Amino acid sequence: MRNLLNFLAKYNNLIIFLILEGVALSLLFSGNSYHNTRLVKGVKGLTKGIEEKIYNIRTYLDLREINLSLASENTALRNQMGRLLKEGNVLFFSVTDSLFGQKYQFTPAEVIGNSVNRQKNYLTLSKGKKHGIEPDMAVTNSDGIIGVVVGSSRNFSIAMSLLNLDFRLSARIKSNGYFGSLTWEGRDYRHVILSEIPQHVVVNKGDTIETTGYSAVFPEGIMIGTVSDISRSGSDFYKITISLVADFKKLHFVNIVGNMKKTEQLELENLFQ
Repeated sequence: MRNLLNFLAKYNNLIIFLILEGVALSLLFSGNSYHNTRLVKGVKGLTKGIEEKIYNIRTYLDLREINLSLASENTALRNQMGRLLKEGNVLFFSVTDSLFGQKYQFTPAEVIGNSVNRQKNYLTLSKGKKHGIEPDMAVTNSDGIIGVVVGSSRNFSIAMSLLNLDFRLSARIKSNGYFGSLTWEGRDYRHVILSEIPQHVVVNKGDTIETTGYSAVFPEGIMIGTVSDISRSGSDFYKITISLVADFKKLHFVNIVGNMKKTEQLELENLFQ
């Protein structure tokens, strides 16, 4: 009690001032509509600003939980995909090209063997004959062309890599449709060569190179890479260096592509060759 009396005696002037100030402000705002309106708007503005800051802080703090949730979902999906691939539960899914009437089977596979530093590189894949894998099936990934199957056993298959001196592929410049032959020179795993493009054709650095679909192996329009260098050889054709979009040192999962109408196409073509 004595402490309270001492406090009131020490700050009595301040307490009286605050009481009188409160009474004055109350009379001012209650008797004047303009000041009352300004006070209400000011309080609402202050309250709104505080609420927005609190909302932003809560949203920011929730981002960690959201990121953890997304990371958990991604991990679960990756594990599920890995289990399906290893257990062989997913054999294939089909895509039908309504324009050309061509139907392809896509079989997911894991790359379990790979080389990039030889003159003739091959890949070992985790799917074989029991999964419907046969020679002359294309191998691709989400980026582009990887190679072609050359042999298969019951559970595995071997694919000739695009990085192989024996590999040949019909490829075209997407912007103008001119096509030529794509090969690897055996030096840089990041680049291949597109030849047989006439020198009157306009070719620019950065142009997209894709498959033509002229063979019975590779579907049309799969990206291979982009033009990185153009030189004129002694003939009437360019020597065009292509930067591959697929990183052959990071291959993990691929798709093995089977043309359901390959036999019919080849039998007809062989009649006129």
